[in-house]
Amino acid sequence: MMRPKIVLFGDSITEQSIRENGWGVPLANAYSRRADILVRGYGGYNTRWAMFLLKHLFPLDSTTPPIATTIFFGANDAALLGRTSERQHVPIEEFKENLRKFVRHLKECSQTMQIVLITPPPLSEEGRLEYAKSQYGENATKVPERTNEVTGQYANACVEVANEFGVWYINLWSKMQETANWQTKFLRDGLHLTTEGNTVLYEEVIKVFNEAGLSVDNLSFDFPHHSKIDSEHPERAFQEVCDVPV
Repeated sequence: MMRPKIVLFGDSITEQSIRENGWGVPLANAYSRRADILVRGYGGYNTRWAMFLLKHLFPLDSTTPPIATTIFFGANDAALLGRTSERQHVPIEEFKENLRKFVRHLKECSQTMQIVLITPPPLSEEGRLEYAKSQYGENATKVPERTNEVTGQYANACVEVANEFGVWYINLWSKMQETANWQTKFLRDGLHLTTEGNTVLYEEVIKVFNEAGLSVDNLSFDFPHHSKIDSEHPERAFQEVCDVPV
């Protein structure tokens, strides 16, 4: 009996999702024995570089494509030209086209896969400068390598692509800014998520999965619960799922 897969595809915020208090941890716990949460996060990647991974992570000839995939990029694409992280910059129109290619490829992999685009979170410029100072001291940059305004433009572009294809999306950029002091409450270095920030994202992902028909209650255990196993004839509990002779 093959357990279904849910893939988390993105940059460092996805890669860090399985660290302590990361958003992937409660997700894996929620779907324990019902679906495997596969984390495919690549720190520092933008959509241009992630494009090279697409066919390897989601082969078209797979007989078991994911039942759902989150696509979570944009924070690095939105890095500004002329600043310290300009090598990660991707022009916004190319960013949109890359997201389109991601979605088209996943739809080609499976017409039933639920696709969820996640916008980059908001960006605290003060937080980024403080982080740079903590890392480089007097040599730290005096101007942030990203701004919240530009990050918001990439977030809007992400939502536009989701609406264009009729797929699910989470506007994390807008959602987090609904809360006072989001800069320190949800972001630990102006960009990456705090425990509270990870909780917000987890709750938004679960909400979308529920709306998409992928609630935990809709997915069965991969093998019988121990309470269903007869100690005298254990093989009976596995007959249907394992083709075990009685």
